[in-house]
Amino acid sequence: MKETAIYAKYNQAGNKTIYSILSAMSNKEREMNRSSYYGSLSGLLRHILGGTKFFLGMYQVALGDSALAEGAAFKAIAAADGASFPAEGALSESQWKELGAALEIVDAAYVNMAEALTEADLSRPVKIDWYGGNPASVPLSFMLSQLVVHNTHHRGQISQILDSLKIDNDYSGIGVEFL
Repeated sequence: MKETAIYAKYNQAGNKTIYSILSAMSNKEREMNRSSYYGSLSGLLRHILGGTKFFLGMYQVALGDSALAEGAAFKAIAAADGASFPAEGALSESQWKELGAALEIVDAAYVNMAEALTEADLSRPVKIDWYGGNPASVPLSFMLSQLVVHNTHHRGQISQILDSLKIDNDYSGIGVEFL
């Protein structure tokens, strides 16, 4: 279970570093179409935020369908409900700041949830419809891994774009400070 919190903290640190790097760029540079599926660098980061909110919502349903709704993990996720989500399309400078604030709220909720999970929580079923109904659910532990993989994938896309722009970036390692 400690690994779950380590990955959540890694996710939080990576997103914070990316946001800082991208904040040093002009809004025009962030919004430029970089030929990724999500277009711009801000579009990729917005997708990371949206994916995290989506996964946390799935976890919240799994943790809230019983007496666990009073548990610390369920309550931690609820903190993300109030995070505003910038609309699709190019972001203004104020919307960029809104994205950063929402990312902080959602990442903190993810960390707090991960720290509060119990062994029993990790085996709770999460309903999915991704595999044509077979299976209809998977353990929460599996879905936690899906979130880590999803966000790492999209941070990698951002890293590749930053590399092509010759902008230093290094947020890929899980540091010992998370242990």
